[in-house]
Amino acid sequence: MKGHATFFLIGLLVQVVVGAQDKDTTVQSGGRLVTLSPVIIRSGTNVPGFIKRVEEDTSFYKAFKNLRVLNYRTLNDVRMFDRKGRVEASLNSKTRQWSSGNCRVTVVEEEKTTGDYYDAQGDPNYYTAQLYASLFFSKDTVCGQTNTVGDIKLNIRDKKGLEKRKEQLKMLFFNPGKDIPGIPLMGRKVQVFDQQHSDLYDFSIDLQEYKGKTAYVFKLKMKEGLSFFKKDEVVIDEMITWFDYDSFEVRERDYTMSYNAGVYKFNVSMHVEIDKKNGYLFPKLIRYDGSWGVLVKGSERGLFTATVYDLSVD
Repeated sequence: MKGHATFFLIGLLVQVVVGAQDKDTTVQSGGRLVTLSPVIIRSGTNVPGFIKRVEEDTSFYKAFKNLRVLNYRTLNDVRMFDRKGRVEASLNSKTRQWSSGNCRVTVVEEEKTTGDYYDAQGDPNYYTAQLYASLFFSKDTVCGQTNTVGDIKLNIRDKKGLEKRKEQLKMLFFNPGKDIPGIPLMGRKVQVFDQQHSDLYDFSIDLQEYKGKTAYVFKLKMKEGLSFFKKDEVVIDEMITWFDYDSFEVRERDYTMSYNAGVYKFNVSMHVEIDKKNGYLFPKLIRYDGSWGVLVKGSERGLFTATVYDLSVD
């Protein structure tokens, strides 16, 4: 009888363990509650170490910085909408960037615009279009370019007014989760990995197949049921990132952000796919859909898609 009882208890224990491994499990790490998929549990992933790597990742921002030093073509589709959701201005073009040494220049190969996309001086007439142009276009040869991921604060120190705002937004959109200095009243709200923000988000880790390879999937999302004052502390509403299993480089990221400080507000969704060629990471596809405004400029809504291809190194 004792033998049978022993075997029964062992069998029951095995069933409990196996059953647990077939379900998501929530653990606490650094004050955060993190949901782990069964495959992550079985893999023995070091959760604190994993989150630290996510927090310290520079590969996503590096991919955008690399655009400053590479030759490539871009298909550009930018649309601006009126208050009723109708397209009031648009740009469709194909451009070619040439880079040599630390200088770059953009050549427009094809272009078609509608509405008042450009002003009388030939500059983009919309804030969103200006942001897009500052990322992908350079009318004249621009030198002093680098793909070094350095101190963010150095990038805006000498900029003022709209130029400073555009630089801040680029950093916010293309390096989410890191402190962006100088945006009114935002403070440290974008630093989603800070201990003080641990109760604002649900976190999860999974392993999935991504384009034929294994990838980690890390997700953070604003908790449901937050009070009004707690929601006011959230800027990044949701972010899902696919990391290459071997290199831990970002391969894709989807994220939504919202912020309203009266004088400065935005509500933006982004989708970015990262590729690698000749050792260089680069964003091969960027989709943006958002509205934002500054008190002196009013509000606007824009949609853009950038497709980067034909990449080469000088």
